[in-house]
Order: sequence, then C-alpha cells, then structure tokens
Amino acid sequence: MPQLFLNEKSCETTADPDRVNHAMTEMVEAVLAVAAVDRQGTALITQADSLLALELAPGHPIGKWMGAPSTDEVLRLRLKRLDDRSPYRTVFPEGETFSDVGYQYDGETVEGLGYAHLLGGVGISLPLEARWNTDRITLVQERLTDDDEDTDSVSTEVEVRHAARALHVDTHLQWIERGANTARQEAVEGLRSGSELWERWPELYPLLQFTPGAERHFVELPEVWVRPVGERLGELQDAVSDWDPAQHPIAPQWRSDVRTEFEMRRKLCWFPDTDGESRLFDWHCEFLPKPGRMHFRLVHEERTLRIAYVGRKLGIK
Repeated sequence: MPQLFLNEKSCETTADPDRVNHAMTEMVEAVLAVAAVDRQGTALITQADSLLALELAPGHPIGKWMGAPSTDEVLRLRLKRLDDRSPYRTVFPEGETFSDVGYQYDGETVEGLGYAHLLGGVGISLPLEARWNTDRITLVQERLTDDDEDTDSVSTEVEVRHAARALHVDTHLQWIERGANTARQEAVEGLRSGSELWERWPELYPLLQFTPGAERHFVELPEVWVRPVGERLGELQDAVSDWDPAQHPIAPQWRSDVRTEFEMRRKLCWFPDTDGESRLFDWHCEFLPKPGRMHFRLVHEERTLRIAYVGRKLGIK
C-alpha cells in the first residue's frame, strides 16, 4: 500500500510560475506511475488540510497549476480522483503522535519524508531543486530514548524511498507490485460472487478493459469460478503492466498459458466491442475447474487488452 508523503520542503522553493507548474506536472506523473501499478492502495498525503489547499511554492497555490493552459486535462482529473488523506496526521495509527522521533535532511526538519520512513511509504517531491532529483534520500533520524535515569536521544542515518519524476518510480516497481499483488490476492480471496468481482475490477485491475456485454457474463459466474477468474485477471494485469509493444509487438509476455483460438473455432469468438462493432476476441486463457474460458483481444494502440467473455468454453453445453 504505497502511501505517498509530499516533502513539504520541496514546496518552499521560490521559482517562476512556469517552472513551478512544470515541476508539479513531473511530480504528478510520478504519483500516477505508482497508481498505475497499485490503484487501490495508492494515497497522496500532504502537509495541507487537503490537496486542493496545497501551496506548491510561495504565492503559488495548486489552483494555478490546475488552471494553467499547459496542464494536461487528463493529469488534472486523475490527480483529483486519487485518494487524498491530507494532512499527515490523518494516516497515523490511532493514538500515535510520533512525538519521540524526528528527521532532518541538510540540517532541516523534514516531516513528510520522515513519515514516509516511519510508515513504510514513499517520499514525493517537486523537482525544483537538484537535491530532490533522486529515487532515494538519506535522512538523519533522531529518536528519544528513556531509561530509568535520564532521557536522551540517538541519531541514526536511514534511507527512504523517493520520487520526483516518473523515472524514479521504476526503481521501486517490484516493491510496489509485491504490495499490490498481496493486497489484490487478499481482496480476491474475499469475493463470493461474479457481481462483486465485476464491481471491483476498476480498482483491482485498472489496466484492463471490458466490453459492455462482459458484465452479464461476470454476473452469471458460478462462485466456484470467482477466485480462479480473479487470479487470471491479476496475471493479465501484470502482463499488460510490463508490456512494451516495441519489444514484443505481437503480445505481452504472459504469466500463464494464453493463446489464440484454433481457426475452426474462431467463428465462436466474435463479440460486440465498446463501439458496438463486432470484433474477434480469439485470445483466451483457461481457469479451473474445467471447462472455464476467458476471451479477449489485444488493443495494441492502448497497450492493453479488452475482455468480452468469461464462462464455460464456447460451443459446449
């Protein structure tokens, strides 16, 4: 569950408006790169009372970035939809204040980066200064110790995961994926119906697409197939997340047995697509107990796949 803690010190740099807006765009791209791997678990936590109250630089509220002509509308909307748990204290464990520990960087107190270390998250910074242009930051942690006779403190160097640009996220992908996969598996194990699986696919499998007609097939899915289908969807999600069509122009590197249908059976694999046009969905995978099948087609231009059918093997009763 990658909680992203904004480094408040990176919002104290005076810079011209265009430079601040560009830095914010780069940071948002980093945040969304994390969310692309773990949409359900990603949350952005800032020092402000809310994301919309955030000041990116002295005299430069976040509204200036959102209203700038250069700001991509898609980035703005995706950021607003992200889980916002500001301010920092809202994610503290109940009853915890962390009053016995503090963090410094370059001799300055850094709260956001410190909480990222304490709570196992990632520090996020606006790349307005060279010191924030890194995927890891070393902090000095100072923790109070209380023995029977005296109260003292101990200083220790600690490292925190960090990102200011999307390329920094690449070094943390395996760690993020492990956490996302664990959370996804726990969620799938708790599902009892195809309807529940269908309702949760946007958060569990955000990179996959489905045709409008696929909903009916999921709703009709017997309980014995719910978990196996959820696991297969997870494997497809992981394959798509790593897919580079330039290196693998035909298909992603699948995590399980995935193949196209035999030519004589392809006539069974035509389904209405999202635009209403009938298209061939002959890529498929199996799931137990037999004869479970899931049919989809690759959408190369969007680097994803679109699922049209899940249920019994087509053409058999």
